[in-house]
This record gives sequence, structure tokens and C-alpha cells, in this order.
Amino acid sequence: MPAVESQPKMDENVSAVSPEPNHEQPAQVEEEEVLSGTDDEAADDEEDQQEQDVGKELDKKHYTGNIIDDDHPDVYEADADLTKNIPIDTDYIELIHLKIRSLKDLQLGRFKNAESICLRQNLLESVSDVKHYNAEKLVELDLYDNRIDHISSHINELVNLTTLDLSFNKIKNIKNLDNLVKLENLYLIQNKISDIKNLSTLQNLKNLELGGNRIQTISAELLTLPSIEKLWLGKNRITKLENLDKLKNLKILSIQSNRISKIEGLEHCENLEEFYISHNNLTKLEGLDKNVKLTTIDITGNKIQKLENLDHLEELTDLWASSNLIEDFENIGQALKNCKQIDTVYFENNPVHLKNLTSYRRKIKLYLNPSLTKIDATYIQ
Repeated sequence: MPAVESQPKMDENVSAVSPEPNHEQPAQVEEEEVLSGTDDEAADDEEDQQEQDVGKELDKKHYTGNIIDDDHPDVYEADADLTKNIPIDTDYIELIHLKIRSLKDLQLGRFKNAESICLRQNLLESVSDVKHYNAEKLVELDLYDNRIDHISSHINELVNLTTLDLSFNKIKNIKNLDNLVKLENLYLIQNKISDIKNLSTLQNLKNLELGGNRIQTISAELLTLPSIEKLWLGKNRITKLENLDKLKNLKILSIQSNRISKIEGLEHCENLEEFYISHNNLTKLEGLDKNVKLTTIDITGNKIQKLENLDHLEELTDLWASSNLIEDFENIGQALKNCKQIDTVYFENNPVHLKNLTSYRRKIKLYLNPSLTKIDATYIQ
């Protein structure tokens, strides 16, 4: 059974801790080991040290002999060669996986019509040179998978950005984004961020991706972002659903692989359509009374013993409930009897499956609606 996590949408070949670019088929994420207090800090320190060691090894592999410093002229000449064949009037620049360590001699600022610049999977540590880019034209900047440890103040000068991807870097603090008031998509997946902050000016933000960080609480900062439609917080250390009251436009919420024991705080998210809360500590399915527009619910990998509080979800099409403690076919049928549009269900690795291996699929089909077409990723014959 798939579990969802977020991921950037700027490039078709992208993958991250999450789904994105296409949320129709979410990618599977590993369940994070539950840590707390000083254990978290120790784990962070160990992770940082491992990354430093890996970085040294990567440098050795990328360069034979002596490692070339960033300010060495050979680096700049090599980087300049990468752009010599790009038409000066291009609106899209893509330099992926080229071991670029510095932006200085690329001189991307000379491409005055560039609306989208993609520099993913390089070795960039600093991006201060973006100050030379044409801020009037540039709307998309992709710096996914580099070695950036802070958000440069010069990014704040790119005032027409609508999409910014800083996923898979080493960023610890969200900052220097205040002027990006046109920003609609912000990707900060798989960094070292512990607090959701400094986003209050981003009133047009619709898609916020913070999966795979070190966040422990859902900050009240989100109360200042009423335009949010998609919020991805999977694989963090969050223990409670809170501060979602103002997100009336929220359509997708991904909170899988955290430490949540109760579904709550969603009363005002009346436009919620997709809810991913797999691999948490849930024992009961509740708190969705006002979320009547839900089409997809993912509760995989929890400790839920029975299905309940679903009979009002008439638009529900997908229920992913694998690896729980559900054991009663009749309970499944009763809980979903009003869900006339149910199309796909996952109940594998529940007692109801493991104790009835030969009759499981036949009984699921018998107890559920004729609209059902798929059980555990297999189409019904």
C-alpha cells in the first residue's frame, strides 16, 4: 500500500520525500523511528556528522588529486563552458547534475529573458550570485539537491518568483523570503528545519512542502497563510494536529510518518479532499465530521482496530488502511455503506486479511459497494 509524501513539481524527473510532482500516485515513505527529547538532538548530531563524512568522500570521488577551491580559475572556466551554447534570449536554463560548485562565472544574469532557472543536483553551497539575475523576468528557481546551508538574502530580491525549490539541502532556518509576495510554491523538503516561521508575508502561497525535516510542532505561523491549498509535513516529529483553523482553502494535508495519536483540529478545513496520516500512533478514526469533501484517506500503518465515523463521507473514493488491527468484514461493510463512490481500498496486513487469506478478496467485494474496482492495488476481475 502506498504512503504519501511530498515532492517538487518544477521538473518531470523530480523525486523527493514526498510525492510531487504528481500526487495521483504517492511514493512510499519509510516510517521514522520515534525519538524524543535528547534522543532527537543526539540523532541530529550523528546525522550531521555522517553528512560531513559523506561530503568528504563525494569530493574525493568527484575530483582526482587535489580538490579545487571555489575561487580557482579552472573552476570558473569550466562553469563558463556550460553556458556558451545557450541562446542568449532563452527563457529556460537547465544545468543539472554537473558538479557546479560556484555560480560566479556562469554569469546567468546575462540571460535577461530567463523565466526559469534549474540548477538541481550540483554542489552549490552559496547562491549569492542570484543578485545578478533579472528579477523582473525570473519566476521559477530550482536549487534542489545542493549543499546550501542558508537562504541567501539575495534570493529575497527575486520579487517575481512564483516557485522556489530548496529541497534536499542543509538549511536550518526559514528566512529571507519576506519580499517574495508572489510566491505560490515553496519546496523545503529534506532539510534541517525545526520551526515553521518567517512566512507571514507570503499571502499567495498555495503549496508548502516541509517533509523530511525536524519540525516538532505545527506553528501558529500557518494561521497567517489562508491561501494554502497543499500542506506537506510528512516525516517530521509532530505530535499534534493544531493551528490549522484558518486554512479554509486546504485541499491536501500530508502528515504521515510523525507521532500523532489523535485526529483533531480539522473542523475548519471544510474543503479538505486528501488526508494522509499513515505511520503515526492512531488508535481511532475520528475528527473528520466536517470534512465531507474528502475523497482520499490514508491511515496505513497505525493501530486502528475498527473503521468508524466514515458514513458521512459520500465523496470518498480511496481508503488506504493497510497494516492496522482491523479484523471484522462486517465492520468494514457497515462503516463504508454510505460511501457509494468508493473505488479503491487497501486492507492488506490487517487481521481481516491475514486470518482469511483465501476468502479475503471475495468477502471484501461482497461487503462493499458495486463501485469498488481495486483491492490492495489489484483490479477486481
